[in-house]
Amino acid sequence: MAVEQLDLDVVGPYLQAHIDGFDGLKSAEKFAGGQSNPTFLLTANSGQYVLRKQPPGKLLKSAHAVDREFRVIEALADTDVPVARAYHLCTDRDLIGGMFYVMSYENGRIFWDPALPDCDAPERAAIYNEMNRVLAALHDVAVDAVGLADYGRPGNYFERQISRWSAQYKASETEEIAAMDQLIVWLPANLPADDGQASLVHGDYRLDNIVFHPTEGRALAVLDWELSTLGHPYADLAYQCMQLRMGQDAVISGLGGLDRQKLGIPSEQEYVADYCRRRGLEDIPNWNFYIAFSFFRLAAILQGVLKRALDGNASSDRALEYGALAPKLANEAINVIERE
Repeated sequence: MAVEQLDLDVVGPYLQAHIDGFDGLKSAEKFAGGQSNPTFLLTANSGQYVLRKQPPGKLLKSAHAVDREFRVIEALADTDVPVARAYHLCTDRDLIGGMFYVMSYENGRIFWDPALPDCDAPERAAIYNEMNRVLAALHDVAVDAVGLADYGRPGNYFERQISRWSAQYKASETEEIAAMDQLIVWLPANLPADDGQASLVHGDYRLDNIVFHPTEGRALAVLDWELSTLGHPYADLAYQCMQLRMGQDAVISGLGGLDRQKLGIPSEQEYVADYCRRRGLEDIPNWNFYIAFSFFRLAAILQGVLKRALDGNASSDRALEYGALAPKLANEAINVIERE
């Protein structure tokens, strides 16, 4: 698959005209990670920036909404949630083949392995504690105060999400996955009662979507807000815990089978308890439902990655590997349901 490139002769003058202080674009290097929206490191005389754009080709409805990403990053600028600085949104799809935005480049550490093999136990504990703090802070953001009251529809979040991802899965289906068909029936039939909680949710909250300080266990910026919306906070929490249940897979690594206590990483029970303490909650009923939903949703997302790969529009050269995980994740969701 050819690596997508930016036309510097088009992008440079445009950004110079629209971003205060931007001067002399010299290069645009595509980041290797990421499955959805191609992301580039821009180096200019005035410094470094990050450009994030829609992928080429036909896009599924509501997918790759970089304008929503820009809006939420801009809104969170003065909150306890660390984000990059939002510079400019370009809605002209013709300029470089899709909408795009430019934000600050936060020069820190991104950890791809949740076991944090290059850190010692105290640093691991600090990093996971910071992830927990940031997630709780995100869910405590007063959406009215930051101008995001209309960023999504409050109430019935899981019902709407199940409907959305069922439709997205069917739109990108390449072969029958029996477990997905079973989940499409089971999940709406087993919805917990709506408890009225509504908050800003990230939608893809995980370790490698956070830039940490070069030497401290402090988050500099949460990245990749494409799936953010107003929704139920337990979706973010369960999604992160779901990922940490995974084994040391070659494509998506988790903490399954590792001695978390020895590593200095909190257990799932401890992590959830810390989150509840920070948000003044007693506990989380129906936890297995939220975990099963998370497996289902990620399976649906990766099925879309697979479809884009087969169509030749995937952002990553590992898209086929990611997409092949969809049946495995769906079966994991069934296992969670059956264990319950």
